[in-house]
Amino acid sequence: MPRLRALQPQSAGGSPAGDASPIDPQQLREGAEELLVRKLRSRSLSLSEARLVLRGYERESSRLDPAVIDEVIDDFCRRGYLDDAILAGQLVTSGVERKGQGRVALSRALAQRGIPRDVIDAALDELPDDDADRALEYARTKARSMARLDGDTALRRLMGQLARRGYNGSVAMTAAKAALSEVTSGRPTSGVRFVESD
Repeated sequence: MPRLRALQPQSAGGSPAGDASPIDPQQLREGAEELLVRKLRSRSLSLSEARLVLRGYERESSRLDPAVIDEVIDDFCRRGYLDDAILAGQLVTSGVERKGQGRVALSRALAQRGIPRDVIDAALDELPDDDADRALEYARTKARSMARLDGDTALRRLMGQLARRGYNGSVAMTAAKAALSEVTSGRPTSGVRFVESD
């Protein structure tokens, strides 16, 4: 990563109050790069997000020229600090494994991060076509807590949860019905059991 230098606050005895000399462009660029590095240490950024960080950077009323922003972005890409394809892959993996998201929700999450459509499509193409399996797995984790609800209410709520995770209507319906069926099968239809006496 670029060499980090602490930004020094302007001392009271620094430049005279009326000094209107512009900041050195190289200092401005270095300050912007340091800010971007700090952001990247806490969270991966898409190219679009990194560009927004650089556009918003201001020092002594000076901002980076668009051409300089492009140079910084290109430099960070060459060094491997910014890569939309890698970020998209990480977000897809995280969305599937930790959040149980389907393709629609994953696509929406990546688009919100400013990742281009072709990169999103490529990342989603790497997923096995098992939305139905993932939806059923998620539905099974939620179905038990809905066992006390009437059938229609449980189905409606479970389908809503699946839809919010990006599963389309038919996938959500099939998974919800299967999971609720598994929960209700094997348990008696009433709370009373009859035992034969000798």
